[in-house]
Amino acid sequence: MGLVRTVCLFITFLSYIVISVHGQATARPGPGSGTRVGFYSTTCPTAETIVRNAVTAGFNSNPRIAPGILRMHFHDCFVLGCDGSILISGANTEQTAGPNVNLRGFDVIDNAKTQLEAACPGVVSCADILALAARDSVVLTRGISWQVPTGRRDGRVSLASNANNLPGARDSVAVQQQKFEDVRLSTRELVVLVGGHTIGQAGCGAFRNRLYNSTAGPADPTIDPTFLAQLQTQCPQNGGNTVRVDLDTGSGTTFDTSYYNNLSRGRGVLQSDQVLWSDPATRPIVQQLMSPRSTFNAEFARAMVKMSNIGVLTGANGEIRRLCSAIN
Repeated sequence: MGLVRTVCLFITFLSYIVISVHGQATARPGPGSGTRVGFYSTTCPTAETIVRNAVTAGFNSNPRIAPGILRMHFHDCFVLGCDGSILISGANTEQTAGPNVNLRGFDVIDNAKTQLEAACPGVVSCADILALAARDSVVLTRGISWQVPTGRRDGRVSLASNANNLPGARDSVAVQQQKFEDVRLSTRELVVLVGGHTIGQAGCGAFRNRLYNSTAGPADPTIDPTFLAQLQTQCPQNGGNTVRVDLDTGSGTTFDTSYYNNLSRGRGVLQSDQVLWSDPATRPIVQQLMSPRSTFNAEFARAMVKMSNIGVLTGANGEIRRLCSAIN
């Protein structure tokens, strides 16, 4: 009996461990995580190709869908886990929450789903489509590729009120750390994943407070003066509400490490970005990621795999939506 009990306890322990595609063991991000690479290899072998082609077509039409889809995946995973709930449309859904109203790329996900339903009806989840599309968006902007574990199922709940705790543009490092810790992501993974801003954009309203009404004076003193003048031209104090600014100035369409270099020069656009350089808890990480020997790409891939397993629904939980924009 003692041996049986020991074996059972060992198996239970293993159930809380997930091995990433890079071979590193990490704590399972949430209950129900049971994804694996190649989940659709027999049930829908062309799934990843169909998604990749749909994302490529969307990107060729509008390259700005790449950061939109990447951000969409982040925001999906930080609210009730990576269950595709952000894709559900309608009144008071996550799509209507402030941080999500300007997201782009929903049509790309819908297009991929339409093709997948024609090829493999009722098999591939919207949550998996989004996880794959996020990877493909990074690749299309000359970033790294990685193997995406699949097998997620779709959630049935999408409420704008659940999106209130998403990481925000004015968050301090301490606030960001807590939000990432809440989903079992470390401070280093925070800095690595925020590096996705290398292809991101923000509207003037997200950072205008730094340009004119800083608590430390007329403008945030951590902003490089030349860059401040540039931002004030792009985003006047009264107006410019439709203007969108690259978060990685000078390299906003390429997935690279210049985002971190910009932080070191006082050229972070968002307050939440620039504090990664000014805070001693995160500055050494930024310095490592911007160095000539940077391991940013490999670390980003590992962190994305871990993030994409937050609170996933598998097995008999959730559903496989016929339309990504509506529950069955």
